[in-house]
Amino acid sequence: MNKKWQIYETEETEIQRISEKYSINKLLASIIINRQIKEKDIETFLHPTRNNFHDPFLMPDMEIAVDRIIKAIQEKEKIIIYGDYDVDGITSITVLKSFLQDRGIEVDQYIPNRLEEGYGLNKPAIDKISKNHYKLMITVDCGISGIEEIEYANSLGIETIITDHHEVGEKLPNAIAVIDAKRKDNKYPCRDLAGVGVVFKLIQAIGRKLELEQKEYLKYLDIVCVGTISDIVPLVDENRVIAKLGLMLITQTKNMGLRSLLISSGYKNIDSNTISFGVAPRINACGRMGHAEEALNLLLSKDVYEVNELTKKLNGYNTLRQEKEKAIYEDAVNQIEEKRLHEKNAIIIGGQNWHHGVIGIVSSKITDLYFKPSILLCYEEDLAKGSGRSVPGFDLHEALMKCQNSIERFGGHAMAIGITIKKDKFEEFSNQFEEIAKSAKIDEIVPIINIDAKINLSEINKDIVESLKKLEPFGEGNKTPIFVFKNLKIDSIRALSEGKHIKMTLKDANTVINSIGFNLGYLADEYRIGDKIDVVGTLEINSFNGVDNLQINVKDVMKSV
Repeated sequence: MNKKWQIYETEETEIQRISEKYSINKLLASIIINRQIKEKDIETFLHPTRNNFHDPFLMPDMEIAVDRIIKAIQEKEKIIIYGDYDVDGITSITVLKSFLQDRGIEVDQYIPNRLEEGYGLNKPAIDKISKNHYKLMITVDCGISGIEEIEYANSLGIETIITDHHEVGEKLPNAIAVIDAKRKDNKYPCRDLAGVGVVFKLIQAIGRKLELEQKEYLKYLDIVCVGTISDIVPLVDENRVIAKLGLMLITQTKNMGLRSLLISSGYKNIDSNTISFGVAPRINACGRMGHAEEALNLLLSKDVYEVNELTKKLNGYNTLRQEKEKAIYEDAVNQIEEKRLHEKNAIIIGGQNWHHGVIGIVSSKITDLYFKPSILLCYEEDLAKGSGRSVPGFDLHEALMKCQNSIERFGGHAMAIGITIKKDKFEEFSNQFEEIAKSAKIDEIVPIINIDAKINLSEINKDIVESLKKLEPFGEGNKTPIFVFKNLKIDSIRALSEGKHIKMTLKDANTVINSIGFNLGYLADEYRIGDKIDVVGTLEINSFNGVDNLQINVKDVMKSV
């Protein structure tokens, strides 16, 4: 698929000024300018410290929540934490439960089963909580949309403190405190905290009120960092402080479960990629397969035998998740190719025995493969339940709002949704959605690659590539820098992994560099040795057999003009 290359244009004088003022090379200076980081924030961006956290009491209802929790601590009340089953939810429960238990009170948790209960608060769960005589419930990473459920909890004599980070509706739940930086009356500077980030602000506020040493809440930054990076929130402002300091703490973490997961993931370096692709999938696999409590127990455990056993289980769930994901993906692609669904404006398919705990991941892969919005549905008796993913420029949630006559229920946002329809409405829904996608001119949406700078191979050296680490951690809102290299000659080219990937040696005058292109194996049939090409990619150091070599991780290629 053709992609549009968009190169940032930055004034040379401004690059020089920022480079000199902050003692960084010109490439870093240009990237910082491209990221639109305000000058007053550059020092914090490069060198965040514990002094860069915002005042937690700027968050709405924080004072009310802190006073109520301190009352519970003083009176030794039983508290129950109600959290989500993903990494953000599990880490949120871990942090809050550990902190409160250190204050000497009894704390329990409730995690809804993804496969049986779904996301968020539900009345049967609140019934169970009431029967166990809990009078104070604290939600983490959920609750902001639970209007009816909170009223039901109130009727049973359960007081609720909501901590959440999701979008707020027209009405707030009638809880004693609702802490969410997305409230309309919010004055907190960082609106994009993960759920665990909101929990961190809560324990920071309690710590300040109780005049505890900073280490009593800062010691959880390793776990807060894991949840923040895994939830794909923008890694800017306070999220960057959490991620940067948290990754430093992870290298020496005292959390036995986290340390065990890091070792089992096999990653040599600890960075945002290690968390995103090594740790997060293993924790998420538990929730997807209906065993979220085991991920929580791993992060809370102080027993080496239990940690080892739970780590094995998490690895097993992750392997099972990968197998189911692969089977669904292959089935979906076969259907798409056979029925030529990729020629439509949107891809909607259903399957028997598809596991809806992993169906969202597959939908995301289908959307990436064909660059079209996709919805995958799993048939269960007379219903079809599933997930959808979109492309930039097409609001999936808004589109579904126009199809409500053929939908039982749905939720989500512009880029991702969950949906349930009647099985006999599948055709009607598919046709209706296709018409909406067609009117939105999906076929005219072109993926854009934002390029930080044009670089000549002669300008690259190990020090330059190493300097890019100053911009880490990379993630949403702070992507790995992408560069364009023009008029390179192909010195060698071959496909790897049965044609899936491509390996090239590229040359510019007397400078030669290796390159790898994942999922770009088809290029081996399009280009030959001696061809001149322009390449877009990231720069990295590939270590093999103790030797470091510079390498371009290729994202796109086109013939040189």
